[in-house]
Amino acid sequence: MANITLSIPEDLLKQGRDYAKKKNTSLNKLIRNLLKMTIINTKKGWLQETFKMADRTASSSKGKTWKREELYDV
Repeated sequence: MANITLSIPEDLLKQGRDYAKKKNTSLNKLIRNLLKMTIINTKKGWLQETFKMADRTASSSKGKTWKREELYDV
């Protein structure tokens, strides 16, 4: 994997590190994923890739379901 050098304002760098820490990831991985998502969204197949990424997440509804009225202000 290649290394690159980026110029980032100090305050943005700190915010990025804080955000990555809250998401239990590294700033490096966060930037890599954002770049990957940006590129995927410009290619064909972005929807399928989005579903693949969603399937890889650790989140779960734990079987909970919702009715439309519960999700939207009616």
